Amino acid sequence: MVLPLFVGREISIKAIEEALAGNRMVFLAAQRSSEVESPEPDDIYTIGSVGTIMRMLKLPDGRVKILVQGIAKGRITSFQQTAPYHTVRIEKVADPAPTESSLEVEAAVRTVKELMGKVVAFGKFTVPDIISVIENLDDPGRLADMIASNLGLKVETAQEVLEILNPLQRLGKINDLLTKEVDVLTVQQKIQSEAKGEMDKTQREYFLREQLKAIQKELGESDERAEEVQEFRNKIEEAAMPEKVAKEAERQLKRLEKMHPDSAEASTVRTYLEWLVELPWNVATKDKLDLIAAKKVLDEDHYDLERVKDRILEYLAVRKMKEKMKGPILCFLGPPGVGKTSLGKSIARALGREFVRISLGGIRDEAEIRGHRRTYVGSLPGRIIQGIKQAGTNNPVFMMDEIDKVGMDFRGDPSAALLEVLDPEQNHSFSDHYLGVPFDLSNVMFIMTANQIDPIPAPLRDRMEIIDISGYTTEEKVGIARNYLIPRQLSEHGVKTGKVAFTDAALDLMIMQYTREAGVRNLEREIANVLRKIARKLAEGKEKRFKITPSNVNQYLGIPKFLPEAEQEQDEVGVATGLAWTPTGGDIIRIEATLMKGKGALTLTGHLGDVMKESAHAALSYIRSKEKELGIKSDLFAKSDIHIHVPAGAIPKDGPSAGITMATALASLLTGKAVRRDVAMTGEVTLRGRVLPIGGLKEKILAAKRAGMKTVVLPKRNEKDLEEVPRHVQRGLDLVFAEHMDAVLSAAFNIRKTPSVMAKTITKTQREKQRKRARIASTVATV
Repeated sequence: MVLPLFVGREISIKAIEEALAGNRMVFLAAQRSSEVESPEPDDIYTIGSVGTIMRMLKLPDGRVKILVQGIAKGRITSFQQTAPYHTVRIEKVADPAPTESSLEVEAAVRTVKELMGKVVAFGKFTVPDIISVIENLDDPGRLADMIASNLGLKVETAQEVLEILNPLQRLGKINDLLTKEVDVLTVQQKIQSEAKGEMDKTQREYFLREQLKAIQKELGESDERAEEVQEFRNKIEEAAMPEKVAKEAERQLKRLEKMHPDSAEASTVRTYLEWLVELPWNVATKDKLDLIAAKKVLDEDHYDLERVKDRILEYLAVRKMKEKMKGPILCFLGPPGVGKTSLGKSIARALGREFVRISLGGIRDEAEIRGHRRTYVGSLPGRIIQGIKQAGTNNPVFMMDEIDKVGMDFRGDPSAALLEVLDPEQNHSFSDHYLGVPFDLSNVMFIMTANQIDPIPAPLRDRMEIIDISGYTTEEKVGIARNYLIPRQLSEHGVKTGKVAFTDAALDLMIMQYTREAGVRNLEREIANVLRKIARKLAEGKEKRFKITPSNVNQYLGIPKFLPEAEQEQDEVGVATGLAWTPTGGDIIRIEATLMKGKGALTLTGHLGDVMKESAHAALSYIRSKEKELGIKSDLFAKSDIHIHVPAGAIPKDGPSAGITMATALASLLTGKAVRRDVAMTGEVTLRGRVLPIGGLKEKILAAKRAGMKTVVLPKRNEKDLEEVPRHVQRGLDLVFAEHMDAVLSAAFNIRKTPSVMAKTITKTQREKQRKRARIASTVATV
């Protein structure tokens, strides 16, 4: 036989090249295991075929294609070499003369030819004219070899046939193989015919079902499928869909009519139609536009938060004046536990609308917002459409929590999808990927919540009205605990109101020493902790009434978790008190500076960030530039090292508000003047001594109030932000607004203020206090 072979191994290619250089003869033998990459002599069958290379062609991928003609069967007697290619000594293997009678041989030949005819009849072979070639062969050996080469046998079986030397025995082996093949093909044909019969049965049932449908229609009867279609059609009419949506629903309904009811596609279309008819296309709740009642509801649910309440009442007032208006996009920004989510529920109750809440924290897939396309298995609309369906109206109060925690990866950017949802110019035709038709979101009142504003993308932030809800004061927390937390926890623990009494002093102690937060979430946990222990004692019948006072708080809550900042016993040189903003509210920081012999180096410790390190260098440069005015010796900087330390080094600190505090500590250190221990300050300083504005004003003033400070030095440009700070917080504080570092030092060192550097105070009362303090100082100086 002449066959093409593809050769890829380097050792085999070298053998072919050697054969072409000589007599073009090669010995072809199979491997025992095809997985062996470099076969040894034991890995190769000993019986194979001798062939002559007729033609060779090198392929672009490095392989070689050869055309080989088989000559004779051979057996390997020994291996002469194995590198760089195999060389073997072989002996020719010839078929022995048949010893059987001619009748036996002819019978075997006829049997094999008949079996081969059956195999071909089953459509096994694609080689044309294979039967005509086989019919012309009478030699049993040649016939066996020809059939074996066309049967597509496995290597082991083909090798087994090749090694049978007796022609009649070899033909008998082929007879066994053909018999097995006929049996397999018979079973295969049976399976195929059964499958075809099942398909014909399905088609026949469909035809009969259509006939039955026509007969039932003539008789005035209808089947379940027709009832389902009619039910969908009625729901489409009742839903009062927009024209474009109604057309799409009708088109899908017509598709459903033509489909088999049990098909997968019919189930997908049925689910889609259910979503379309169940969405509130034309269902809306009527707003309660009674401003007095709305204000009462807001006051009942939340303590203080006057600014937020005023914004809601303004919305109601505008809605009362103008019926058709685009819904506002409010964003409540503040630390955890200040009531952002519960405020959304109160707004919905005040408006008389349905309330829907979804959490956006950790969402990374854009399909969570826009929905999955119907081509995916198990696809659904996005969370927006799901929330609208859950509400049952097209104008609910829709709260999206934690918008600052939306992520982005290879699945898309959910924040970009939210632009279409929140933009009043676009959301009247919001398109969900699953629905494929626009839905009007312009009547929805969207409310966002976030803990921080920086992670919110700028385009998304531009479409929202930010309402800052900062932390509560101690007085506000006591009021919230009295009016909301304690009654709620008493109800949840089954304790009657008259059984437990919390004193204000006990609540103060719980707030200051057992919670450190801007909101009231942990305060409610501590109240629940107290009531659990009381509930146990009541259940055991030990006592009947309980009064929680500062003296027995630790019996219920254990040792305090947070101790107040240690108070300075006296004014100290080189120590200044600063104010810092934290995610849980404001806090005070003590900045210390000390001097030692050296060469003018500046050391900074306390786990400071880059911004605070730069502030320290800027403060030092300013103090050095003012050494004459401050009375500092000119050679002091060259002969001394300065060390600035901010305690609590395990806590990272950074931010642009510690500049004037560091400058004050350095000025105190180098001039020897003590800084007043009851003065706290915040602000950044420039190289020329100007005081720059800061953020988090309310939180920082609250921190100063908690720490017992009397005077707070603030940047002049933050005076406009003072309206955010409640009056009762300002009461008792001397707020000094400084434009220049001179005013800061005057307040810190208790220097008598001059008109050029005196900072503006806020109220008449505070001005009187300053005048009185100046008169006392003058009198003492005179004495």
